Amino acid sequence: MIKKREIFGWAMFDFANSGYTTVVLTAIFNTYFIAVIAKDIENGAATLLWTITIAIANAIVLFASPLLGAIADFSCNKKRFLFISTFFCTVFTALLFFTGPGDILLACSLIILSSLMFYIGESLIGAFLPEISSNENIGKISGYGWALGYIGGLIVLGICLVYVNSAKTAGLSAEEFVPVTMLIVAACFAVAALPTFFLLKERCIKKELTPKQSLFKTGYKRLQNTWRHSHQYQDLFRFLICLFTYHCGINTVIVIAAIYAQEVMQFTTEDTILLILIVNISAAAGAFAFGIIQDRIGVKKTLSFTLCIWILAMLLAFFTTSLGWFWFVANLIGIALGSSQSAGRSMIGLFSPAHHNGEFFGLWGLAIRLAAIVGPISYGLMAYATKGDHRLALLSTILFFIIGLILLSRVDENRGKQAALN
Repeated sequence: MIKKREIFGWAMFDFANSGYTTVVLTAIFNTYFIAVIAKDIENGAATLLWTITIAIANAIVLFASPLLGAIADFSCNKKRFLFISTFFCTVFTALLFFTGPGDILLACSLIILSSLMFYIGESLIGAFLPEISSNENIGKISGYGWALGYIGGLIVLGICLVYVNSAKTAGLSAEEFVPVTMLIVAACFAVAALPTFFLLKERCIKKELTPKQSLFKTGYKRLQNTWRHSHQYQDLFRFLICLFTYHCGINTVIVIAAIYAQEVMQFTTEDTILLILIVNISAAAGAFAFGIIQDRIGVKKTLSFTLCIWILAMLLAFFTTSLGWFWFVANLIGIALGSSQSAGRSMIGLFSPAHHNGEFFGLWGLAIRLAAIVGPISYGLMAYATKGDHRLALLSTILFFIIGLILLSRVDENRGKQAALN
């Protein structure tokens, strides 16, 4: 019997790490990088440089995540690896405090390192989901985690907003107050993650290595074995391709949302932060509500519906010129964002065999991280090719959601669950 406090401890990691994505990658530091750190670079090129930086971090974790997950499964070290990744993510985030105008190499290096640690932690915490849930409540628990995560991002961003407003009132410039927000994010992450390490349990049985074995070789062989028997998990791999495709669109929106609001809709820093705050509320509501719906109608049907919402939202965003409609679209995106991310994690949990959770969620991380390279880079190249036309660049992302919806139709949810049991 899984205790509620352990589920709470697991969900608190989503609460803890969301401040990083919300403040560093989505709302504040990304625009600060373009407007201040890389201000001497032409705007389209600065946007491309930011997307390349994120792509490098994703490329590294792309190969490391499945292998690390396989090693963690064998050695029963998911929780230990999670702690290490959390520690270094907070350290590298805090070091962003020292970045300013012209510090492009330092800023890019720290973003790569902090993002790498964040992404590894994201895959590892996901691997605990099948251990604390069942087929009957995995959607609800996953949705609970995502909802709590968005609330965490909301709170951290709110704290940053209060500080930014007080700093601007005191006459401080962005060069002075934005770096301080990085310290706020790091501190909140470190403190909020503590319940996870006190309450979450490691359940697997540690296996002993023979004198000729090493963790690296063993992890690699486990991956080889999974690939060799991939035909037994055809729905898992079909879904991974689908997941990669629609996450290209999701990751693009996450990375460029604040930039689009600033460059196209002429939002100020305060407007952008308020936008992200409201979107987080919508995303939390979407994750929680659709998490309950998942357990009633199935993950596939729920995800299909949310992808349709994404398609509608992208079309409206392209044609929208008024601020009122833009706020409506932003909230529509928030609902789709929370529900689609929660549903994707639930599906992987349903398709993961026992004792291979770290490995299979490593493959989940691989698909998402590959999408985080392809999606934002395609947007950056489109923005650069059109000399900063963000509307056309945003419209191109709709293809990812359309193709993802088509690929999802080829996934058999019941057959995938049965394969995991077998």
